[in-house]
Order: sequence, then C-alpha cells, then structure tokens
Amino acid sequence: MELSRRNFFKVSGTAMAGTTAGALGFGSAEAVAATVRPYRLSATTETRNTCTYCSVGCGLIIHSTGDGSGNMRSEIVHIEGDPDHPISRGSLCPKGASQLDFIHSDTRVTQPLYRAPGAKEFKPVSWDWAMERIARLMKEDRDKALVETNAAGVRVNRWNTVGFLGGSATSNETAWLTWKIARALGIVALDNQARICHGPSVAGLAPAFGRGAMTNGFTDIPNADVVIVMGGNPAEAHTVGFKWVIEAKNRGARLIVVDPRFTRSAAVADLYQPLRPGTDIAFLGGVVRYLLENDKIAHDYVRHYTNAAYIVKEGYGFQDGLFSGYNADKRDYDRSSWEYELDEQGFVKIDETLAHPRCVFSLMKQHYSRYTPEMVERTCGTPKDGFLEICALIASTCTSDRTMTSLYSLGWAQHSKGAQNIRTMSLVQLLLGNMGVPGGGINALRGHSNVQGLTDMGVLSNMLPGYLQMPTEAEPDLASHLKTRAFKPLRPNQMSYWQNYTKFYVSFLKALWGGNATAENDWGYGWLPKMDGIYDVVRQFELMSQGKINGFVCQGFNPLLSVPNRAKVAGGLAKLKWLVVMDPLATETSRFWENHGEHNNVDSAAIQTEVIHLPTSLFAEDEGSMANSARIIQWHWPAAKPPGDARGDIEIMAELFVRLKALYAKEGGANAEPLMKLAWAYRHPEAPTADELMREINGKALADLPDPADATKILRKAGEQLDSFAQLRDDGTTSSACWIYTGAYTEKGNMTARRDNSDPSGKGIHGNWGYSWPANRRVLYNRASADPSGKAWSAKKKLVEWTGVKWAGADVPDFGVALAPDKNAGPFIMNPEGVGRLFCRGLMKEGPFPEHYEPFESPVANPFHPEVQSNPAARLFKGDKEAFGVAADFPYAATTYRLVEHFHFWTKHQKMNTALQPEEFVEISEALAKEKGIATGDWVEVRSNRGRMKAKVVVTKRIRALQCDGKTVHTVGIPLHWGFTGVAAKGYGANSLTPVVGDANSHTPEFKAFLVDVKRVGPAV
Repeated sequence: MELSRRNFFKVSGTAMAGTTAGALGFGSAEAVAATVRPYRLSATTETRNTCTYCSVGCGLIIHSTGDGSGNMRSEIVHIEGDPDHPISRGSLCPKGASQLDFIHSDTRVTQPLYRAPGAKEFKPVSWDWAMERIARLMKEDRDKALVETNAAGVRVNRWNTVGFLGGSATSNETAWLTWKIARALGIVALDNQARICHGPSVAGLAPAFGRGAMTNGFTDIPNADVVIVMGGNPAEAHTVGFKWVIEAKNRGARLIVVDPRFTRSAAVADLYQPLRPGTDIAFLGGVVRYLLENDKIAHDYVRHYTNAAYIVKEGYGFQDGLFSGYNADKRDYDRSSWEYELDEQGFVKIDETLAHPRCVFSLMKQHYSRYTPEMVERTCGTPKDGFLEICALIASTCTSDRTMTSLYSLGWAQHSKGAQNIRTMSLVQLLLGNMGVPGGGINALRGHSNVQGLTDMGVLSNMLPGYLQMPTEAEPDLASHLKTRAFKPLRPNQMSYWQNYTKFYVSFLKALWGGNATAENDWGYGWLPKMDGIYDVVRQFELMSQGKINGFVCQGFNPLLSVPNRAKVAGGLAKLKWLVVMDPLATETSRFWENHGEHNNVDSAAIQTEVIHLPTSLFAEDEGSMANSARIIQWHWPAAKPPGDARGDIEIMAELFVRLKALYAKEGGANAEPLMKLAWAYRHPEAPTADELMREINGKALADLPDPADATKILRKAGEQLDSFAQLRDDGTTSSACWIYTGAYTEKGNMTARRDNSDPSGKGIHGNWGYSWPANRRVLYNRASADPSGKAWSAKKKLVEWTGVKWAGADVPDFGVALAPDKNAGPFIMNPEGVGRLFCRGLMKEGPFPEHYEPFESPVANPFHPEVQSNPAARLFKGDKEAFGVAADFPYAATTYRLVEHFHFWTKHQKMNTALQPEEFVEISEALAKEKGIATGDWVEVRSNRGRMKAKVVVTKRIRALQCDGKTVHTVGIPLHWGFTGVAAKGYGANSLTPVVGDANSHTPEFKAFLVDVKRVGPAV
C-alpha cells in the first residue's frame, strides 16, 4: 500500500496514540483528542523549497502561518525535510536543520543602509533614495569610463571600472537577469562564487569529456562497486549526499578515502591513506602507472572510446618539468606542438595497435613511468604499502561488471593546478571504462546551492550562458567569433555537437536583444562588450588595489572573507569610490570600514568608500529554479514575504535597470544603445516574475518552425515554447537565453517543478523529478555504457542500448536517438574526436598530460624536477609573488576546510549552529603539539607571509606528521567559517593567511596548500 505523507498521519493516528510520537501530537486528532493536543503544524501552510546551503539540493517543507490571503503577513514557524524528495528523502544535515535560525536571524538587514565617506556608522535610507543614488553613481562612472572603441578602432563597448560579483544562492532567473543587465551596461568584470570554488571543474572536465559538470548523480552512487573520495569530505560538506555512499556500502561497495586529514568520511572508509596537501597528481599519476604497468585497463573501451590510438604530431615533448613550447617570459606555452597528426582529409591519424611511439597510449605510458610507488611515497608521504592496496582496489573495476565512482570537491579545485587534479582522475576513469556507466563517473560536488546554475547562466567574466564564450576585441563581428569555433569532426562520422554553436549563439542574441537583433546588425553582436582579458574576481581585486576600479557590486557574495589575502582585499575595498552590497545579512564586506578591534582594526574616518547595503530576501521568500550539483534544476516556491523592507534580487536588478534606462532616455550618455535596445517585454517592467524569466531562459519559436525532415510539418508555432535545443536555429527564428536549459519550460509547463519521484529502473534515475540539463539526461555520456555494437557492456550495468531502431533504456540517451552503432560515432558527442581525451591537445594551459607541480608555498622541493617547482603557467601579479613565504620562515603546510556544523560565513549568524561550533580554532597533530609545547585549548598565533590569526588549538589524531623526501612535514588544519559579524565569537578568517595565486586555467585560488608558522601565545581559559 502506498501512502502520501498526509494519509500516513490519518491512518496511523490510533496506532501512534500510545507512543512517544503520539504524545507529541503526531497522531490523528479525532482518535486522541481526549488525551493529547492536536498536531501543532496542522493549521500551517506547507511550501516546497530547496535547501540554501550545499549543492545536494535537499528538499524542504516550510511551514508558515496563514494562507497569504488579504493583507495577512505569513510567518515561517517550522522547516523539515521533504520525505518525497528522491535525493534527501526527508533528511537534513545540521546546517539544513537550523535554517529557521537563518530566516529569523538577528543580523538580517531589513531596510536600505547608507554609509557616507568617512562615517563610522550606517544610516537607514529609503529604497527610492538608495536606488536613485546607485543609478546615478553607475551612470556617472560609465559615462566617463566606457571604452567604446579601442586603439585599433574596434568597437568594444567595454566598461572596465566597475566590478560585479554574483552570489551562489540566487536563482537561475536572478542570474540571467543580472547577466543581461550587466553586459548591456558593458561590464566585463562580472564573476561569481564559482571562481572561488569549482572553476577548475569546468576547466578540467570539459577538455576531457566535452562538458564541465558532475557526470552522474547522488542517487547513482549505490550502483558503484568502489567509491573513492579524494579532494573532498562529503560526510561533512555534503552530508545528506553522503548517505548514498553509505547505501553503496550497504550494497557491498568499498569506500576509499585519501585526504591530508582523517575526516568523518575517512571514519567509515574501508581504506584510508593520508597525503601531503597539494600532491594529488603525484598520487593519481602513480595510480595511472599502476594500471598501465599491470595491464588493468578496459582494453576495448580504451581502444574505441578514448584517444589512446591517436598519433600526436612530431615536435611534442616533455623534459625536466616542461612541455614543448614554453616561454618563460610570458609564463605560457605555444601549444601548437600538442596537436594531433592529421591526414589529407583533416582527420587524426590513428594506430589501433597502440604501438606507435607517438600515439597517446605510448606517450602516456612514457610520461607516467616516473610515478613509481616509491616516488608517490617520497612526494605525498603516503606509505607505499597503503598506496598499493588502494591501487589494487581501484584496478578491480577494470572489468565490465564493476565500476568506481569518484567524489571530489574543493580539495582538488583550490590549487594552482586544480583543473589538472581533476584531469588526472579523468585518465584513471577512462582507462578503467568507468565513464558513462551506472556507478561510475567523476562527480564534482559543488559547494553552494546554485553555484552550478550561476555557472550555467554565464555569470563568469569570460562566459555567456550555456558555456558559450564572451567575444574578445580580436573578434569584432560574429563571423570572426565563429571562425575559431567550427568544431569540425576530427574523425569520420563524429557528432561533434558543438558544431551547432552558431544556432545556440544566434538564439541567445535574440533572447538578449529581441526584435532589435537582426541579420543586418549581426544579431546585435556589436552591442556585446569585447574582452581584453579575463576579469575574474582575483584580478578584480588586483585592479582595485591599483585604484583602477571605482565601483563594486556584491550580490550575495562576501569577498572580504572569500578572496585570498584579506589584507589586500580590505585595502582594495578602501580604494573604491562606492560599494553596493545586496545581501540578507550584515556581512563583513558591507562593514569592512567598521573597526572591530583586532579582528578588523581599521581607521573608519580614513576610509572614503561610499557604501550602500540593500537588504534582500532569501531562499524561503523567493520563487525560482536552482540547479544542484547533479545538474537537476528544481523549482521552489516562497513561504513568506521578506522581513521589513527587504526585496528580492530580481526586483532590485529590474528597478535599477529601469532607472538607468530612464536616465539615459532623459539625459543621453555614453553608448546608450545596448541598454535601450535590450529586450524587456515583461508584464511589469520593474518586477519581472521568475516564471517569465524561466520561459525566456528556455526559449521559444519566433516564427513557425518547419520540420527539417518534412517541410509540410510544423514543429513549433510562432510564440510557442521550445521542447529541445535541437529545435534552435541560426536564422533568427528562435530565441533561448541558455541553450542547455531548453526543454526546462515547454508548452507542457514548467518541467523544473515536476515532483514525480518514481524510479522504474531501480538505478536511481528519477527522470520525472525536476529537469536535468542537457535534455533531462541524468548520466552524461551514457552511450559509453554500451559497447561499439550497441549492447551493454554488462547486463548488471545496463543503462541504454541499441534496440535495432533506436537507443533506449533507463535514461535519456546522450546520443543521437536514431544514430545506429554502425555509423561509428563516439559516445563523447561534444568532442570533435567523439572520444574521451587522455591527451588534452592544447586545451589546458600547463600541459596535455597532468604533471605534479608543488604548491607555490611548499615545505619541500619538487621531487620530480626541482628546477620547475610550481605550475609554470599559473598567473602571478607583481606584489603577490613577493608575498609568498618560504619554508625557512614558515615551516608547516596548511590547508583549509569546512565543518559539518557550519556553512561558510552564513551559519555564524545562526544561534543553533553557533552553539555547536562557537569559535574559531585550528587543528594540529600530536607530534607538532609535543614539539611546540602546545595543549588542546591553548591560544596560538598562526602566521603566513601575508597575515596572522589568533585562535584556540585542537590537538588531534586526525592529522599525522608525514615523511616527504626525507623531511618531516606537519600540517595545520584551518576551518574557514568565522569573521567579525554574526552571533558567533569573532574571528579573523582563514583568508587572512592564504596566498594570491590560482589554478592556471580558471584562476581559482590556492586555499588548500600554503605555508604557516604556529606559536603558542596563551594558555587555555
């Protein structure tokens, strides 16, 4: 018998009457009215929402008083897990369980606040005054600073002197509207939280497979036979998602954890081994060597579904830590020698025997021959025996009936070679045949509730929505932009789906400019700003410190605690003319000018930055969609209105646009055309609805669309929502703001709002819950779950198969549905090769194979090549390089991490979470504590070459001293959750210590490996 949640309470009330649950009021009111009080939430309104914290996307039921009718103001009184949700199944972690505290936090901002230059306090102002002031400040700066044409006379429409940071918990609809307005204004310094966390995921996964997202999903994990957690700690950071690891273990899977600390994930592992922070490539390179040396690879998979047989052109080489083509002055490579050898038709030459000395397989064996178990132990500090035990278990999944899934997060991403950390696991999984199969894949555990969606929507300095690229000043017209993006197949018959780039791009421009985008004006391409570099958040603060950025907008972002080298960040903010913060909480960034003693010791009067804090709503008060880490887009509904005068981000951004447009209409100004021509056909221009925006994101037919296979048939009538990105055209007859979301809101309705949790396959697909991009596929590259003939590699691991007519199975095929196996198209349809890349051609800045480089601050020399210590292609700014510390002064390795009780800098505003973890602390090993004369509870000072922090110390067995290259290396663990606002005890912030250098491909900062010194400064009190 199947019961809904409400029916369960009805039929079980009598049975429960005598139990504790019944005594608490959970029984039927009629059955127990004489003895107990009624169920206390029976009179409340239930609203479905999504947790605002990590990217698992747990379901919530929010209970509020009132039904929202008339002038009644609802109040949220209770939050619980949604038992119907297929991922969370009613569970919530300590963060999610205390969200009521977040909503009712004492530090929520409820009215606009203004801080005049040099003032020591905020003063309340009206919305009208605040919005008019912001619009005026923006227009004045834009009119003075906008670069309409560059020195070469190219129209660039670039506004370089204002930065904009998008948050991580705003909706997709907010993100799209933000992108739309910012780019129409010409803002190039647009970025979001992903730059600080998972930027390397896109940069590392896309070159290997074609897309830069989590490949499988949380509910797929139980299909695995082996789970490896490396570069993350999901038991604490993605707690409810980790329940699926436990489910996998219950079904017989074995869990491997490799981490500098013995984490809560490690506590339930079958195999755990430590490694020194920043040495993951050395460890995984050793795994690659083990698989190759012991012939533990999936031979048919490797031969047909990877580029192992592809021949690399003459001239490619690697020696002493450098690949061919390096330019030391530019800290960059000429990557032309990293290409394939082509035949007269332009196709790659191959050697199916894998014996050619320049085929990828031969080059890979040669490259990783140096990564012996002895070198792994010498570099990582991982005992050889333990390393080999892990290798053997990983290798057991080279057979077709066993798979391994990889779970990682910021422990891989936040390094100066973060993208290559991730790339190395792609080599392992491709060699084992673990991509595109149930229980396989590489699963990027995104850290924030909608940081995936913000990335999908292109809120990154170099991106358009849907992972299209921003134009550069070398591409003055659309034809020149498209010229380098032809994506011609590199082997016969390959789909190379990016060949449709023009359709996606033109449809995007139509969504942006509407009827003003025509073939005659290049679809409005000329109105887009043209980039002259990458304006990521780290570069923004570099420019700010040079006095080159005048204004800054932070939308749900707290860079004072998020961006490396807090002293530099604070100095940059103090040089701004104005700062706008949109946030529901009193953040450190909005109060960087306040003196908080040793935790923020500034001279308020000397800081002349004008600051406006706009109070926003939060998740429980908003409507819209969010994409979880597994690419599942879920709609949520508001349970109450925001407190006081707080407003939603959509309303704020829309009103700002309307005011700016009115100012330009009245006064004129620099290059007003992009702003005036922007498509804005919303029912209420100052307050578009999330529903309207999601329809715009999905896209529609602008004219009747004939069926390409039969011109007498019409696929979509003019004005109708599109069903699929396959319907997009390059002739201006379709629009879509984000092509990968096409299909999310069709004529059938809002697909992201679906709540059917059924799973007929039993494989954790749940295809009718929400909507997963692309095309509602839940497992990417799932064509690879079948052999070249179209038959599943294993009946046990069957996902999609060729029926003789079409591809079908448990999931939506990630392939042409009617494309027969005998056409020999590969399963990695986004790549011109059609296969997964073991060798990444010229797509990675530091090399086509991952190579071990030390962190920029390291306690040891690079054992592989001491003359090339750190990533030779990583970007370094003057001053940041000089701020690096050396081991002689700062002898200990340090790494940062989350705690299960806290979420970044939000939960320190919540009483429940603060009670669980009230104050800042650091962790050190028993060996280091003995060496330094430190006991648990003592006060210590932790210093780097950039700053200091004072904190309590916890002496723990979770961190051990490691022997690396003949030297004892101690690691200091630094949780990151404290600052000087909120209800928790004040703290300094881990970024007081961290260096400014990042991943060479995405510029995500190196938070996970740097140098510090530790000194006892006082006894426990």
